[in-house]
Amino acid sequence: MPQTPEEESLGSLVAQASDHISTLVRSEIELAKAEFRFDAKRVGTAGGLFAAAAFMAHLCLILASFTIAYALAQWLPNWAAFLIVTVFYLLAAGLLVFVGVRRLKGLAGMKRTARSLKGLKEIATPEGDRPTAGELGAHREPVSRDGT
Repeated sequence: MPQTPEEESLGSLVAQASDHISTLVRSEIELAKAEFRFDAKRVGTAGGLFAAAAFMAHLCLILASFTIAYALAQWLPNWAAFLIVTVFYLLAAGLLVFVGVRRLKGLAGMKRTARSLKGLKEIATPEGDRPTAGELGAHREPVSRDGT
């Protein structure tokens, strides 16, 4: 005969609670997996559609380039019209590379993360276990808690 909650022992109540928590965690993990699979399919489909659109846009750029060159060819020799279009694209590509390089030079290089990790290392290392300046070498000195 099943016991009422008042009659059950503390051990059996803890075991039931543990079982319920375990079931809940497994269910949450399964839900997260299902949502991730659904989202991954959508992201994959969207990525494929963006790739197809980018390919079509690239084809349109090529056709527009020929159109511009043939329009310029009405007033210039064919070779000069196509050369103008080519030089324009080379200048545009050079400008994009220049801007990209400038943006890369401005990267901070995770300075805050490195500083935070140094602080965690200092906190985790007991005072007596810290290496001396001689152990570190002449080019490296220990950093104190205030960062000096």
